[in-house]
Amino acid sequence: MTATWEKIETNVVSIDVEVSAEQVKDAIDQAFKKVVGRVNVPGFRKGKVPRSIFESRFGVESLYQDAIDILLPTAYSDALKETGVEPVDRPEIDVEQFSKGQSFKFKAKVTVKPEVKLGEYKGIEIPAANSEVSEEELAAELERLQQRHAELVVVEEGAADKGDTVVIDFEGFVDGEAFEGGQAERYSLELGSNSFIPGFEDQLIGLATGDFKDVEVTFPEEYHAENLAGKPAVFKVKLHEIKRKNLPALDDEFAKDVSEFDTLDEYKQDLSAKLKERKDKENEQARETALVDAAAAKAEVEIPEAMINTEVDFLLRDFENRIKQQGLNMELYFQFSGQDEAALRGQMRSDAEKRVLNNLVLDAIAKQESIEVSEDEVNEELENLSKMYNRPASELRDIFERNGNLDNMKEDLKLRKTIKFLSDNSKVASEVA
Repeated sequence: MTATWEKIETNVVSIDVEVSAEQVKDAIDQAFKKVVGRVNVPGFRKGKVPRSIFESRFGVESLYQDAIDILLPTAYSDALKETGVEPVDRPEIDVEQFSKGQSFKFKAKVTVKPEVKLGEYKGIEIPAANSEVSEEELAAELERLQQRHAELVVVEEGAADKGDTVVIDFEGFVDGEAFEGGQAERYSLELGSNSFIPGFEDQLIGLATGDFKDVEVTFPEEYHAENLAGKPAVFKVKLHEIKRKNLPALDDEFAKDVSEFDTLDEYKQDLSAKLKERKDKENEQARETALVDAAAAKAEVEIPEAMINTEVDFLLRDFENRIKQQGLNMELYFQFSGQDEAALRGQMRSDAEKRVLNNLVLDAIAKQESIEVSEDEVNEELENLSKMYNRPASELRDIFERNGNLDNMKEDLKLRKTIKFLSDNSKVASEVA
């Protein structure tokens, strides 16, 4: 097999590939073995039709597409290795020649990883960050812990208020007709969470257990379901139950319940130390992010649309997994948020573009500085994961290799080393005279 390439557009190359006639013959033979078991020829059992009878009846050309399907993936993969081309999207394949007794020729139009022109990335100045914990921050953390350990208590008397969780039945109507997806029974909704159509939750404030109410709202103009967008609707609601958070008192008993300390003062000292440690880590992460952003801002690169779309796909899958953990699916999310997939993808595009740019710049810096990941560093990472998941490092390596994720781990380690390189070669602005 031979392969040559040429640049035809920005970030697009054309690869010319030729596969030998002998490999074509082998592929046609394999295609015959695959196809012969599926054809019916009078006088012969399936799979037992002689090659000569098959070709005289159907023609050798009937095997060409299967033979191409057999040859093409390997030939394309080998061509990428031979030319060193790094694709970022599926290729456009144009078969130029395929015939018995001849070589197989095809062109592959490929969108490739763009070239990055780096700017200055050493000596970047980042302002110093304060890791001291204020009284206000400590109080806010204690309040958050109170909320976490609060009990949801059923309200026997009184009306629902903002922050309460109500258990409701509802059914929605537009022009007097019920619409699909607009009903649920015993649905738990926190008032003030803004998870429903604007105006819905506010109209439940003041209702008591057993109350009925017609909630009147208008669907947003950009609502994902065109038959509902911009239309007024009425939701018939029954309120079954009101639950309200009962916050525990901030005292020594609270400290004993949530920690190993006997007094609230001891717990507050420990909590303050942990908050400082958390702020140290957050500040370091923020510093690293700022360094990468600064290096990326100084670089010049034209990002292929395919790379951005691929990253948006990743972000969308990640978002879907996260809302599934909250008991939702994408259909319900779109129903309640008034968005559709196109709008959500549009929101994610900016983040996706930034992530792609930063990774391209980090990769270019790694190449410029000859930053590589050693086998010892891979083993060290596997040992760290072994402690985290309580599984042998050798077993984790087998899993990574089996799933084809070991190279991804190495790439992640290389990016982390490159970020550390940027940090080690940066300056704290307050220290610069």
